[in-house]
Parts: sequence; structure tokens; C-alpha cells
Amino acid sequence: MESGPMIFAGMVLALFGGALLVWTAVRVGHREPVAQGVSPVASAALALLASCAAVAVGVWCLARL
Repeated sequence: MESGPMIFAGMVLALFGGALLVWTAVRVGHREPVAQGVSPVASAALALLASCAAVAVGVWCLARL
């Protein structure tokens, strides 16, 4: 019963992190801004950090099962 929410949270975080990672890579690859009005390097670094953190927490949730 308790593993259901952890599976859901792990999958949501892993999918969100993966999608954000792919989206950031595509934007940087096309030399387009990741966020409007922010330094391109800072926005790409922050998006990369957030996506890696989401994937890591998602994997941690799934590993705790």
C-alpha cells in the first residue's frame, strides 16, 4: 500500500527530469535561450541542475522500493 505513492512520485520525477534535460539540450544545441531575460549560461546551468536533481530524486524513490 505504501509503495504506490512512491512509485508514482519516482516515475513523475524521473520523467520530468528527463524531459527537462532533453528540452534544455535541444535549446542549447540550437543556440536558443533557455529562459527569456536571463543569461544563457546561467539559465542552462540552472535547468541542468534542476533536471539532474529531479532524476536523482526519482531514481532514489524507485530504489527505496
